[in-house]
Amino acid sequence: MSEIVFLRCDGNHKDFIENCRLLDADLDLRVGKIIKRDKYAQYNLTDKIHEAIVVYRGSHPIGGGSIRPYDENTAELKRVFVIPAEQGKGIGTELVSKLTEWAKELGYKKMILETGELLTESCHVYSKLGFERIPNYGAYADMPESLCMGKEL
Repeated sequence: MSEIVFLRCDGNHKDFIENCRLLDADLDLRVGKIIKRDKYAQYNLTDKIHEAIVVYRGSHPIGGGSIRPYDENTAELKRVFVIPAEQGKGIGTELVSKLTEWAKELGYKKMILETGELLTESCHVYSKLGFERIPNYGAYADMPESLCMGKEL
């Protein structure tokens, strides 16, 4: 198997943008019949993402994720996705760990995220890394299908 590489970039990187497209397609398949996902689009724009990571196996992009400022002390984890063929191999866990470390380097004290109870694999990864359920924040406060999590860094 080829080496796994985690490349730091920003939200304008073509492979990060493609990973976000794949994430949206996956979410449409998995929860699109249950949840009206169009209301989330405005919160998932990549133009204000300055810290992103694209994961490669050899020269092939296989995943990615990002962080962005929520407030002065808090980073929000955004757009985390690993392609289905690479899921279950610990890549998502390592990706979230690397994004958490980057947030610490930038001086953030806390990290938050939004997911959904239907995304059991994601919830498992986040829980394994110490994230705990928190009250829904910001735009997600009135979205009962959202599940928000956070942790101190």
